[in-house]
Amino acid sequence: MKILKPFLLAATTTLLLASCGSSVTPIDATLLENSTSLTLKTGKVEDAQLKVWSATDLATDTIPGMSVDKAYAELIPNLKGTNVIVAVIDSGIDIEHEDLKNVIWVNKGETANNGIDDDKNGYIDDIHGWNFLGDIVGENLEFTRIVRRYDAEFNGISAADINEANKEKFALYQKAKAEQSKNFDETKANSDRYTQMLEQVTSAHSGISKKIEKEDYTAADLAAISSPTEEDQKNIAVLTQMLSYGGSIPEFMERLNGGVDYFGGRLKNHFNMDTDFRGVLNDNPYDITDTNYGNNDVDGPDPKKADAMHGTHVAGIIAAQRGNGIGMDGVAQNVEIMVVRAVPDGDEYDKDVALAIRYAVDNGAKVINASFGKSYTQNPEWVWDAIKYAAKNDVLIVHASGNDGKDIDIAENYPNDHAGTGKEISDNYISIGALNYKNGKEMVATFSNYGASNVDLFSPGVKIWSTTPLDTYKYLQGTSMASPNVAGVAAMIRSYYPKLSAKQVKQVLMDSGLHTSTPVIVGGEETNVQPFNAISKSGKTANLYNALIMASKM
Repeated sequence: MKILKPFLLAATTTLLLASCGSSVTPIDATLLENSTSLTLKTGKVEDAQLKVWSATDLATDTIPGMSVDKAYAELIPNLKGTNVIVAVIDSGIDIEHEDLKNVIWVNKGETANNGIDDDKNGYIDDIHGWNFLGDIVGENLEFTRIVRRYDAEFNGISAADINEANKEKFALYQKAKAEQSKNFDETKANSDRYTQMLEQVTSAHSGISKKIEKEDYTAADLAAISSPTEEDQKNIAVLTQMLSYGGSIPEFMERLNGGVDYFGGRLKNHFNMDTDFRGVLNDNPYDITDTNYGNNDVDGPDPKKADAMHGTHVAGIIAAQRGNGIGMDGVAQNVEIMVVRAVPDGDEYDKDVALAIRYAVDNGAKVINASFGKSYTQNPEWVWDAIKYAAKNDVLIVHASGNDGKDIDIAENYPNDHAGTGKEISDNYISIGALNYKNGKEMVATFSNYGASNVDLFSPGVKIWSTTPLDTYKYLQGTSMASPNVAGVAAMIRSYYPKLSAKQVKQVLMDSGLHTSTPVIVGGEETNVQPFNAISKSGKTANLYNALIMASKM
């Protein structure tokens, strides 16, 4: 092969860049910077501001938002965008939601409900996306699946009896079994504790509310009860203790009910050794070539769409219709949301994730949001191949880093883009940690994973207001909410600067963020304090205003 001389290569590159960017006018605006001189917000963040805190500007509002409102006010009116498809791989989305129905992707190559694969993409009637879970809602965690898969083969067997070919599999089984046992015991104890507390509080509340003839009362009301019986005294003691945690007794009972449901659900699904959740799909989850499964019911099987809560919230963060006077505004405009249902109440299967990524790529998505993850995996190579397939086709994947409060440079977290080698396998994958709305030492969410190598960027993820099923709205939190905030920014870059590659968009996201070296508490442990710029690869927080300026100059 003939090799270009260095000066000729440089000249050719310059010419190419000049020709590619000749129609783009760089934005004449100053990049925003973080400053240690900013006054920290110490007062309470009022509800109206809390609902939009992701869109705030650090300098103006002293809240570490992404300067979304500033970008829309000052930059975007002068720009012309094109539509971008963003795939949301999640639990399903309420596609009829008042604030989402006008931004849901429609597959123009498919005729609705004719039972024919019109566009010959392998999926029949996939009008708005595909549901790789069928009617599944609950599922095991991955370590439970590992134990179930190999229990008959390895239970009661010692390591000395394992041949060389099975040693790696046996070690995974042993590790998973210890994890299964530990988590089951902890969850069962919590379930029992919450159930017992709820029974005590319900009984005490019933007796006292009848006695004082009101449902909502204070500790002072309880102390003022005259001539309490022995039973009254027991009830007063229980209720006074619960009131000390804040809120009313009915509110506390609601929280206890939530705990009972949560831990009971985990016992029913996550650690269940008896139910074959996957059986209804009639596929082999450990055969990547077995692809004929699922359906086009992208909001899932529940008529009340409760199973689509998570995905609907994520979709709203990215692209809830802006300026329609209802609900809330998503980060991005010019977006179509493709729905890919692959995340159950439990751990996702590697096969479903790999096929979901490929579906999104093959059907035109330019950004994929992946707000899910797990600590164990059985077929990571399928997902790594799918990530590389997305890279080959210029698709950016934005992934939530996880909610374990761990350093994922050390702790395992899947999917990832380093294949266990520490070296990235592609340049189109960006991992996101979660910010709190409190600037300063508490700005990192207590639950957020972090890592100087394996987390790329941070964005808002605590108390995020967004769409939920049946035309409702709710606060949720997690790196699951931080990831779509960045996906929204990425979609805006791809809308206004479509010639930039996925690799370049990732670089813009990381380079354009606000930098700070402020010491922050990580993992929710007050003794674990690290400089913010040391807990991710970029050391920055996502910022739409800066991203658009930088993209215009790339």
